[in-house]
Amino acid sequence: MLLLMLAAAAVQAARPPQAPDGQAQPPATMVAEPVAMALAGFDSDEGGRTTRAEMEAGVRRSFQLVDTAHTGKLRYIDFAEWSLRWLGDRNALPSPFDVDRDGDDAVSLEELQAWFAATFDRLDKDHDGILTRAELLTIRATTGGGPGGGRGRPGRR
Repeated sequence: MLLLMLAAAAVQAARPPQAPDGQAQPPATMVAEPVAMALAGFDSDEGGRTTRAEMEAGVRRSFQLVDTAHTGKLRYIDFAEWSLRWLGDRNALPSPFDVDRDGDDAVSLEELQAWFAATFDRLDKDHDGILTRAELLTIRATTGGGPGGGRGRPGRR
């Protein structure tokens, strides 16, 4: 009997949630931007929250670990290495073109700090100077068409 009840619960759990009108709701996906993962990683006291001071220290530390020549700037190739290490992919956003505000083909610590400060402000939904894990998540509804919710290959209609 217990086995039958467990099997029935598994079948129920596998069904998509139903909207009040009986139509299946589109599934929602929770995602984190690569920069949100870095911000979560800058939580130095492991309190599950990242303060502005922790963010600033984390950006400085991550920059210095990649700036092995101690030039105070990351050329774009070095920035790609920084992105791989701290964002998970060399092509993850931000791109060096977004961060390099003075157009000198290099990213300084000050430029990276400024970009992160603006991103911190955007993600700090309650404006308390602390990023919680909930603030670092984005909920996206999918509309069907496969794993990403797309309707075919990119660029095709």
